[in-house]
Amino acid sequence: MISLRDDDSNLENQYGFDYLGKPLGTPAPALDGEPHASCMVGFWLPTEYLEEHGPNRLRELALKLAAPLPFYFGQVGLSFNGQLSLAGVMREVRARCFRYPGLDIPKPSWHSWKLGFRVRGPSWLTVLGQPILGELGGASALRSRLSSPGTTVQELEGERAVVTLGTWPEAGDTEQGQTLPAYRELARVLEPWLYHEEHVRDPDFEDKRRWERRFLD
Repeated sequence: MISLRDDDSNLENQYGFDYLGKPLGTPAPALDGEPHASCMVGFWLPTEYLEEHGPNRLRELALKLAAPLPFYFGQVGLSFNGQLSLAGVMREVRARCFRYPGLDIPKPSWHSWKLGFRVRGPSWLTVLGQPILGELGGASALRSRLSSPGTTVQELEGERAVVTLGTWPEAGDTEQGQTLPAYRELARVLEPWLYHEEHVRDPDFEDKRRWERRFLD
């Protein structure tokens, strides 16, 4: 595991990089009983970067970073940023996550062991590779199933594609009727591949399954 942050004295950790590797392709005792283990990489930027440079710059940067990586799934969007393992933090996230469905709750260390060839809920950018894109029928077939205004599907090299949901990433606000219909449409298309976290008791987030299905139910 490699974890880099912009400044150890900055508790906000505005800029960050996480890489969680696995010894894939060779027998490894550490992977026994972990059929869904995979390598995972994550990049963090503050919302100030988005506000200063705009969404096009962010999208270009994300696709440039993704281009050399052998990924099958990736996403770019807004998320909660904090040490979720600290006491009380998840409780605070839980109090807000259903109101703002566009804010992701990333858990890279957990998902690198459990996600496998599945996907997480939609984000502003959802990048799909093989085998998922092939099972969807390719970029053209995926494009034909998405009709929300502002949604685009762009083919990428290596039999991959990126779905962009509108010009800007959105948090949504269910109390204001902002339910993110484009996100809900993509969620329905990807539902057969949707990852559901295995039951792990969390008294601060008992309705985690409902959050995972927030764009479906």
